Amino acid sequence: MINSVLPALLAGNTVLLKPSPQTPLTAERLAAALHSAGVPAPALQVLHLPPALVAHTAAHPLVNFVSFTGSVAGGKAVELAAVRGSAAHRGVVKGVGLELGGKDPAYVRADADLPYAVEQLVDGAMFNSGQSCCAIERIYVHESLYPAFVEQFVALTAQYKLGDPLDPSTTLGPVVSVASATRIRAQVAAAIAQGARQLVPQEPYAQVAREGTAFVAPQVLVNVSHKMDLMTEETFGPVVGIMPVPSDAAALELMNDSAYGLTASIWTDLSRPSSQAAFDHFVQELETGTVFANRCDYLDPALAWTGVKDSGRGVSLSRFGFDQLTRAKSVHMKIKTT
Repeated sequence: MINSVLPALLAGNTVLLKPSPQTPLTAERLAAALHSAGVPAPALQVLHLPPALVAHTAAHPLVNFVSFTGSVAGGKAVELAAVRGSAAHRGVVKGVGLELGGKDPAYVRADADLPYAVEQLVDGAMFNSGQSCCAIERIYVHESLYPAFVEQFVALTAQYKLGDPLDPSTTLGPVVSVASATRIRAQVAAAIAQGARQLVPQEPYAQVAREGTAFVAPQVLVNVSHKMDLMTEETFGPVVGIMPVPSDAAALELMNDSAYGLTASIWTDLSRPSSQAAFDHFVQELETGTVFANRCDYLDPALAWTGVKDSGRGVSLSRFGFDQLTRAKSVHMKIKTT
């Protein structure tokens, strides 16, 4: 939200902010803070709208740019509304920026620092109960490290305490809604029915992660494949699948085998020239907007944040995100001299 609102205001635009109906107060609090800091009320207005009016607003001729963060389906609907609005009003083309879903992969090479990679990737998969567009949702591990990696990953994941986020002892809270929890459980159940094996014992979480609640127990699955939605469709929850791979080439092929392309991370020893060269090759060949080395689930406001494939259109953050919220104008002057 902030990534779109602040650059738009700084560029001199009026902003109509339509928040998710699941988190309406977030937008209200942000607007109140900006108004108290001096942003004129007409320049930033919060709109709580049903879906039909969202499409109508996106198509309105006075709206020059539409920025959307959310699901792929929602993004395509917003983009279609903007295109139809452009066609209906003298063909003026609207700008559209879409920050959509991801199925972000990680690859742990044979020379990776194993304990460090495990610690960082568990956090990357479980942070905010897996509810981050750039959360780690699938991991490929070189077969030489695979048994040790899985053992350590499961042991660390099993230490999470699921519960009330207002309880200081809780380390894993609920997902955003009961509907989301139900969808995540169904994805896991489908993978198990197709042969996947879950490794995190569920008994410690049984009293909290009940059907009909928004609590989902952390889970690690192996014996997974790309025939399963678990490895190809966004999960957006505290669940991750892990596969062994025999080579960099195999890892690259699997990482690119996705409808999404937001981020990807490579875990390797960059002090070795051969590993640096391998990483450079991944940077060139990965179909993704951001590539990490030995880190994940992170952004830097100075760098462009963008997705390819179904992960989005346009750019947020950096000067490029600011520039797309402006219009260039050229001025030519010929001054007569005496």
